[in-house]
Amino acid sequence: MGISSSSYETKIQQSQSGGIDRRVHEREPYATMVAELLAARAREEALLREKSDLLRHQDTLALEFEHRVMNSLQMLSSLLTLQCRSAPTPEAAAQLTIAAHRVSAVGRVHGRLHLLDHKDSVEFSQYLQDLCNDLAALLFPDPAGRAIIVQSASFEIPTALGIPLGLIVSELITNATKYTTGNITVRIATTAPGSHSLSVLDDGPGLPVGFDLEEGKGLGMKIILLLVEQIGGELHVLPGGYGCGARFTVTFRSAETAASEAHSNRA
Repeated sequence: MGISSSSYETKIQQSQSGGIDRRVHEREPYATMVAELLAARAREEALLREKSDLLRHQDTLALEFEHRVMNSLQMLSSLLTLQCRSAPTPEAAAQLTIAAHRVSAVGRVHGRLHLLDHKDSVEFSQYLQDLCNDLAALLFPDPAGRAIIVQSASFEIPTALGIPLGLIVSELITNATKYTTGNITVRIATTAPGSHSLSVLDDGPGLPVGFDLEEGKGLGMKIILLLVEQIGGELHVLPGGYGCGARFTVTFRSAETAASEAHSNRA
């Protein structure tokens, strides 16, 4: 018995329709995956835009904060300077002047460090030279016969280590100006791979016999000791060059060296 042409065409159409339905059904999961991926990409791009906006806002707030800190330090220094003019005794005036210099020095260190934002390391020799130039201009209004001399080879240290070291140098130099009318030398040396020493020398009368760092009552020395402890260093006091004056030396290690030794000790 033969098959009519209409019946044959109907079967072909049904077969083709069934094939199309199967292909459509097979493609549905892929279409769903593509749609989900596109939606996820859109969400990720939106989050990235939001993160970028937050970072820009954070940078703006940080700049505003830095500006206010600098203004506050300058105002405080100016107030201390004005106060010293009406101090009841020369000793009080001298202490107020030292305090004003200390605040100004902190402001200059802060300004220098602000230039290192978003940097992991700093070329410490140049940074130290620029800092000492700032301090000399502040501490030596009449620079005739006086200077801060920097002796250092070029090397880089982590910025997180440069911050306390800059403050230590500032305090040691400010302290040295009270006892010498000559030059002050700042010397950086690498004593071993990853180990360094920072020295501040003056040609003043030197330290009294039996001088004890731990018993020092001055605010400056207390700040120095706290900063040295913060970087895991050690502070040593020795006679200055050629047996005269004083030399304060801070020995410290780079962050990488300290971390490596700590890992070895745990192992």
